[in-house]
Amino acid sequence: MLTQFLAPLWEHRLVGTVVTVVVAALAGLLVAANMPHGPATAPQALIVMALGLIVGLTAGLATRSRWVLLLAPLTYVLAVEFAQRGVAGPTVGAIRLDGTFGILALILGRGFHGLVGLLPMLLGAASGLRVARALAGEPAWPYSLVGWLPMGLAGLALLALAVAVALPARTPPILAADGRPLAGSIAEIAMVPIGGAEQGVLIRGHNTANPVLLYLAGGPGQSSLPHPRVIFEDLERDFTIVSWDQRGTGKSYAALDPTAGLTPERAVADTIELTDYLRQRFDEDKVYLLGESYGTILGVLTVQQRPDLYHAFIGSGQMVNVAETDRRIYHGLLANAEQTGDTKLAATMRAYGEPPYADIPFANGFVMTQYDRLYKPYTPPQSYIERGASSGLDQFGVLGSEYSLVEKVNVLRGLIDTFTVLYPQIQDIDFKRDAAKLDVPVYVLDGQAELAARRDLALEWFALLDAPQKRVFSFENAAHAVAFEQYEAFHRILLEVILPETYPGWSKT
Repeated sequence: MLTQFLAPLWEHRLVGTVVTVVVAALAGLLVAANMPHGPATAPQALIVMALGLIVGLTAGLATRSRWVLLLAPLTYVLAVEFAQRGVAGPTVGAIRLDGTFGILALILGRGFHGLVGLLPMLLGAASGLRVARALAGEPAWPYSLVGWLPMGLAGLALLALAVAVALPARTPPILAADGRPLAGSIAEIAMVPIGGAEQGVLIRGHNTANPVLLYLAGGPGQSSLPHPRVIFEDLERDFTIVSWDQRGTGKSYAALDPTAGLTPERAVADTIELTDYLRQRFDEDKVYLLGESYGTILGVLTVQQRPDLYHAFIGSGQMVNVAETDRRIYHGLLANAEQTGDTKLAATMRAYGEPPYADIPFANGFVMTQYDRLYKPYTPPQSYIERGASSGLDQFGVLGSEYSLVEKVNVLRGLIDTFTVLYPQIQDIDFKRDAAKLDVPVYVLDGQAELAARRDLALEWFALLDAPQKRVFSFENAAHAVAFEQYEAFHRILLEVILPETYPGWSKT
C-alpha cells in the first residue's frame, strides 16, 4: 500500500520535490513562530529533534533522490531565517564572523538549533531514501549491509543526544554529619510562574525557618545558580538562599520572548512577584535583597518601589550611573593604550567612539575583556581561590549540575541576547539624581581594587544617600564581586551587623 501511495511521487519527481519543500518550510515556520530564539528548553529541543526526523523521513520517501539530503535542510533553514527576521538578539540576528562574540553567537544560536534540528533531519532523509529505494526494487545504496553502518552509528549518536538533552538538572542535597540529607533543610530547583512565564530559582538552606536572602545576579543577562551554591555554602547555615535566573537567562531563557516585554520595569515587577512568592512560601514578612553588579541596579529600583518587602538592601559591585561608568572606562582604556604604546587598542577604541556604543553587545564585550588593564592589583583571599578551584566550575557556571544541557547553552546565549535587549534601556539611570533616598537600610560592600569608574560613583552616591540605616564595608583585597571574594567576611557582617540591626527578634544560637 505504501508503494502504491508513493509511486506517483516517484514518477513525477517535481511533485516529490514540492512535497519536500512544503513539509520542510512548514516545519521551519512552525518552529520559528513558537521558538523565536530556537529551542530554549529540553522539551522544545526534543520536539525539534522529532520534527526534524519526521521531515527528513517524509522527504526521503517522497523524492527517492540523494538531493533530498540538501533540499530538506536548506528549505528548513531558509524558512527559519525568514520567520526570525526582526527578532532581537545576536544569536538570531545578522551573522558576524569578525570577532569572538560573533562566532560565539553563531555557535550558540544557529549552531545549537542545527545540531538538534538538522542532524535528525539528515538521518531521517537518508533512512527514508533507503526505504524508498528498497520499496521500488532498486539495489540499496551502498549495495551491502555495510551501507547501513554509518546510519546505525548516526542513529545511536542521535539517541545519545536525545538522552543528554532529556537529563534533568540537579543540585546536591545538604547533608548531615551522617551523610544523609539534613532534616529540615531545602535544596531545590524550582520553576516558578513569574510575570506570566516560568522562571528558574535555586533554593538552599539548612533550615527553612531562617531568614530569606534573595540574590540578584549581574549582567544584565548573567545566570548564576552554581556559583552562589558553591561560594555561599556557609551562608546556607543561617539563611535560606534563593538564586534566581532572571527573565531571559539560563533556566529562564525562554521567557526572553517576546523581547518587547523585556524592560527594567518588567524586571522590577518580576523581582517583586518572586519576593511575594518567597514571603508566602517561607512565612516571612520581609526578605533580604543582595544585588551583584547589574543586580544592584535592579535591587535599588525594586526597594525604591516596594521598601515594605525588604529588611535591607545589600550592594556588591554597586552600580550608580551606567552611561557615566562606561564613558570613564572608555577614556581610561584610551589613556592606558597611549601610555603602554598599544596602538591597536587605541585604534579600536577610537573606532567604537565614546559610549553608548552602537554595536551592542560586540563593542561592550570587547571592552569588558580589557577591564584587567584598569583594575588595581590585588589578591583575593586564599579561601575564595581554593573554594572556586575545588568546585570545578567555569567562569559562567556552565559546568554546574544545576543546568541541563539546553540550559548550559542558555547560560551563554542568554547573556548575549538579554544584554543586547536590556543594556540600552538602563543608560539613563543615575542613582545620585533619582535614588538619593531609600526607605530601607542599605549596606554596600566596597572593593578597593574595583574600577575607579564604578567605585568613585558608588561612594559618591553612598555619601549623599538618605536611608534609615546605611553602612559601607571596604576591603583592600576585593574588586567587583565583593560578596563572593570576601564571602567569609560577608558572612560575619551579616551575622554581627546586618541581622542584629534589621531582623526583629534575631538571636544567633
